[in-house]
Amino acid sequence: MFLCLRVTVPKLFDLYFMSDKRCIVIPFFNEANRFNLASFSSFCKQYSNVELCLVDDGSLDQTLDILYLFKKKFPSQVHIIALKKNKGKGEAVFTGVRWGLSSKKFTQIAFMDADLSTSFTECIRLFDLLDNKLNFVFGSRIKKIDNHIERKWYRFFLGRIFATLVSTILRLPVYDTQCGCKVFSYKYASIAFASPFLSQWIFDIEIFFRLKQNLGTYKFKNSTLEAPLIKWIDGGDSRIAPSYAIKVWKDLYKIFIHYNTKSL
Repeated sequence: MFLCLRVTVPKLFDLYFMSDKRCIVIPFFNEANRFNLASFSSFCKQYSNVELCLVDDGSLDQTLDILYLFKKKFPSQVHIIALKKNKGKGEAVFTGVRWGLSSKKFTQIAFMDADLSTSFTECIRLFDLLDNKLNFVFGSRIKKIDNHIERKWYRFFLGRIFATLVSTILRLPVYDTQCGCKVFSYKYASIAFASPFLSQWIFDIEIFFRLKQNLGTYKFKNSTLEAPLIKWIDGGDSRIAPSYAIKVWKDLYKIFIHYNTKSL
């Protein structure tokens, strides 16, 4: 009888403490008119073990007020960070992830876009792919016969040119570095978000550089998964200023020089 108890009780405790505590970081900038309260509320009710860190990036509309009203519905599940000035998506995501890391509550951390072009359901699916071997999983908007990807043709065209160039620079066979949903183990998030990013909008590329350089190419490849999304719908209303279309190439060059010099 005692032998049986000594074997089964620890297993019950292991099952209890093995459950992963997850945090999703979502940046907001002037989202008052398209904040999907129903989807956010439904998610919090269904996944009470997942916390949301909502980062307002200096919005000029009523976004922050709406976020605080939402927090009142789920006070223990929603954390809000309000940046006084607009600093760009990279800084907003960085601030949110650093909060998640410093809280020491989460074993897994993700970030995704406020327009829910990648849905909560997809984010959870990517979370579920993390295990002892996989520590970094990122969504990919590759269009296949068995999925549903809605993307404007010109964004797809420009995106493929950009993605091919980035893959060449990274020396990694990555199809889609810029998909807005990425999930990490605590360890890998600590590496990827160890310091502020150089770029406001293409900081995703820096995540790949940092993990690859810190872990080595072999370990990085064997602990990372690019997962095709089942569904992705273009939000349409871009928060990137038209002037940044030119600056993005300067940022890409700056990232290339910085990380390649660092690896020498």
